Amino acid sequence: MKVILGLLLVTALCSVSFLHAAPEGIPASYPLKTCAVSGEAFGGEMGKPVKVTHEGTDVYLCCKSCLKDFKADPAKYVKMVKDAAPKK
Repeated sequence: MKVILGLLLVTALCSVSFLHAAPEGIPASYPLKTCAVSGEAFGGEMGKPVKVTHEGTDVYLCCKSCLKDFKADPAKYVKMVKDAAPKK
């Protein structure tokens, strides 16, 4: 019985860590879980996320369509990333 409970616990823990893994193309350390511009989830219908860098800060967008809005006010989106980052 202990073996079965142990296996169930390990399976549950593996499932939880899988659910919280970063989407493909997004580093696990990236603080935002959705697109800074649209708020859409990464890796959904919009395809592969797009990485843009402004003044040394990487910002990930859900798709190429968000580039226009990002370019209109990049400082706004960089601030969102910096504000969401863990404090050192």
